[in-house]
Amino acid sequence: MYIYNVTTNIDESVHDEWIQWMKEIHIPDVLATGKFLNAKMSKVLMEEEMGGITYSVQFTTINRETLEKYYAEDAPILREDALKRFPNKFVSFRTELEIISEH
Repeated sequence: MYIYNVTTNIDESVHDEWIQWMKEIHIPDVLATGKFLNAKMSKVLMEEEMGGITYSVQFTTINRETLEKYYAEDAPILREDALKRFPNKFVSFRTELEIISEH
C-alpha cells in the first residue's frame, strides 16, 4: 500500500473557501478517479514562518502502478482546477510514502 501525501499552505484570505472546496469538491473528485481507497485531511499544528495555514491530505492506494496511472490520467486536470480557483494563494508539495507495517 502507498500513501500519496499532498501538503498545502493556504493563504488565510481564502482559507475558508479552500477548506470547503477541498471537502466538498476536490477530495471527492480525487476519490472518484477510483484510484484511491480513502483520504484523510489533517491540519499541521506547527506554524509556518511564511504565514498561512498548512494541511496534509493523505490518499491511500493499493500499489505504485495505480499511483502512476493517477499522475498520468487525472492529476494534471485536478491540479489545474486548484490553480484556477486559488491563483497565487497556496503552495503545495507532494510526497509518496510506502506503508511498511500497521499496528
